[in-house]
Amino acid sequence: MPIATRGLLRGDRPRDVLRRSTIIAIISFLTLIDLFGAQALLPQIILAFNSDPGTAGFAVNAATLGMAISGLTVAWFADRIDRKRGIWICLAVLSIPTALLAITGSIWVFMALRVVQGMLMAAAFTLTMTYLSEQCDLMARGGALAAYITGNVASNLVGRLLAVSLTDATSLAGCFLFFAGLNIAGAVLAYTLIGPRDDVQPMRGGPALEIWRRHFASPPLRAAFAIGFLILFVFVGVFTYINLHLVTGLGLPPMALGLVYLVFAPAIITTPMAGRMVGRIGPRRSLMLSLAGAFCGLMLTLSGSIWIVLPGMALIGVSTFSAQAAATGYVSANVTSDRAQANGLYLTSYYLGGVVGALFLGQINAHFGWHATVLGIAASLAAAILIARSLER
Repeated sequence: MPIATRGLLRGDRPRDVLRRSTIIAIISFLTLIDLFGAQALLPQIILAFNSDPGTAGFAVNAATLGMAISGLTVAWFADRIDRKRGIWICLAVLSIPTALLAITGSIWVFMALRVVQGMLMAAAFTLTMTYLSEQCDLMARGGALAAYITGNVASNLVGRLLAVSLTDATSLAGCFLFFAGLNIAGAVLAYTLIGPRDDVQPMRGGPALEIWRRHFASPPLRAAFAIGFLILFVFVGVFTYINLHLVTGLGLPPMALGLVYLVFAPAIITTPMAGRMVGRIGPRRSLMLSLAGAFCGLMLTLSGSIWIVLPGMALIGVSTFSAQAAATGYVSANVTSDRAQANGLYLTSYYLGGVVGALFLGQINAHFGWHATVLGIAASLAAAILIARSLER
């Protein structure tokens, strides 16, 4: 039987909070594991499809294009979509393009399937965030959203480790078939564990275009959308193209790339603390501190020693996920109605940053190498810090 909504989201005993957070994190993990797993396979995908790094890098990250499209679609039709049904159906259907990745022999078909994957992942992601923001009370909302982002962090780490390990042990095809099975598991858990929405319907402030115009007219939301764009721009740029630098520049064996992604382990611990940091010092200072930490970590990746590059990667992971948690919480706090539309617009901006980052930084990396790529990423971080300074104190 599905868990009742109030029992899942509104219990305030430590046991209830832990149970709620664990369920939310697991569903988040199984929603986004496909996104990050494929990013760790860039060297293998280049070889398998005989592709150049720029094309393969964009194909791997084409999921973010689908996510941007899906964010707008969900924002448009939000009030017509049942949250629970939409989540589990998206995860079930996601298994189809994931399985098809195992049999395609064309990089362009691979790219198209990644777009479809992205559309389904983002729809599930947006509906889950909206469900949490609508159904949680104010005290529970921050913890629930932080738990969801923590599951996102775990999918980064475990997804990359699994992808590399499974590909080494079997093949690319075996890896994608296993991930398709995880998609089905996520659908089953969502169907079983997410309770129905409360009878009270979320407030709606007019036609979709009018709601979008009003959200974009809000200076805090505009700033949050821009910061979201730059966060994923940075993240995709670092954790896609640093793979090639580690292998070709620092001489790391491709089979060791999976272990490199243990750099995400600290973020699993620190991300749940991001909500408390925002509560203590505010979203403006939290974002500035997180983005400054990412900048410092980025500078460490310029070193010629892998033992300095790895802590830099860990610091970037901790900082970008903390910034993401602060930004999503800031959006939720600044919207009293039409939350699905606001979440959809934020996630569209966020994923567009990933699309642009994959395309723009991929070309820089292909023609000028990692150090030039770092300059482009550093410029985007500087812009994000300036925007964060404009947030209300």
